[in-house]
Amino acid sequence: MLRIAIAIAFAALAAGSSAGAQDWPTRPIMMVVPFAAGGPIDTLARILTPGLSEQLGQSVVVENVGGAGGMNGAARVARAEPDGYTFGFGNQGTHVFSRYLYKKPLYNPDTDFTPIGLVVGNSKVLVVRKDLPVNNMKEFVAYARKNESKMQYGSGGGGSATHIACVLLTSKIGAPKITHVPYRGVALAIQDITAGRIDFLCDITSTAQPQIVGGRVKAIATLRKTRSPALPNVPTALEQGFADVDADGWNAFIAPRGTPPAIVAKINAATGKLLDDPVISKRLLSLGLEVPPKQERSPEYLTQLVKDEVAKWGPPITAAIGAK
Repeated sequence: MLRIAIAIAFAALAAGSSAGAQDWPTRPIMMVVPFAAGGPIDTLARILTPGLSEQLGQSVVVENVGGAGGMNGAARVARAEPDGYTFGFGNQGTHVFSRYLYKKPLYNPDTDFTPIGLVVGNSKVLVVRKDLPVNNMKEFVAYARKNESKMQYGSGGGGSATHIACVLLTSKIGAPKITHVPYRGVALAIQDITAGRIDFLCDITSTAQPQIVGGRVKAIATLRKTRSPALPNVPTALEQGFADVDADGWNAFIAPRGTPPAIVAKINAATGKLLDDPVISKRLLSLGLEVPPKQERSPEYLTQLVKDEVAKWGPPITAAIGAK
C-alpha cells in the first residue's frame, strides 16, 4: 500500500508540473540583463521585451544585475526558481571567460543552467579617442608599443567580452601591459573615451556605431574575419595585416537548471518569431547585430556552441592572461 501511495503522489506531482508548464505564464516574467542599463545587451533586451510580452501574454520586465563581467547577473539566473519566471542573457563572458578569469566562479556554466537558444551574434570594433594620433592598425600598433606604460583601455567590466577582446588584442600586437580600466557597463566606458579620459575600447559594434558616425571616436579596425554590415567602411584587422584578432561574440537566452522543457520551448518559439519579424531583424542588423539562422536557435545548438567556444578561447585567454 505504501508503494502505491508513493506512486500516486509522484504521478500527481508530475501531472501538476505538466499542467503548470501548459498554463505558463500567469504572471510577469523577469529577464535578467547581466550588465548595467544603457549597454548593448540592455539595448537588445529592450528591443525584444515588448514583442516577447505580446507573444507570451504576460509582461517581460528587464532587471539589470551588473558586475564581474556578467557573472553576477548569470548567478542571479542560476539561483532563481526553475519555473520559467526568471530567465536571462548569457554570452561569452558568463559561459566561457568566467571559468578562466575567476578562481571561484559563482556558478558552473555547464551544469547550472538550462539553455534556451541563441539570440544574436555580435562583433567588436577597435575605437580610439578622437585625438589619439593614429588612423589605422599599423599606426595604432606602433603608438601602443611606444606608449604601452602610459595607455589605458576601458571595458564593460573585468571578464566581459569587451575586456577579453582587448586582452587578446594587446597580447597579439605586443603591448600586453597597457592598463585596463574596468567600468560597471560599457556605456560608462564610452562616456570616458568620448571625453578623452581613456585611449581605446574594443567595443561592441551596436554601441560603437553612433559614436563613430557622430565623430566622437575614431574606428581603427573591425575585430572579426569579415567587415561588419553596420560599418562597411571600417576594414578588419586582418585586412590591415594583423591576423588572429577575431573577437566575434554572441548573446543567448538561459534559464535556471531544471526549467521545464515545455516552458523553454515557449520562450524559444516566441524569440524565433521576433527574430523572423522583418522590422525587428532590420533594427538588429542596423545595430551591427547578426540574426542567427533558424537551425542555430535551438537549445542543443547553444550547448554545442559553448563547448566550441571553450575550445576556441581557452588557450589564447590562458596565454594572454599569463603574459600580464
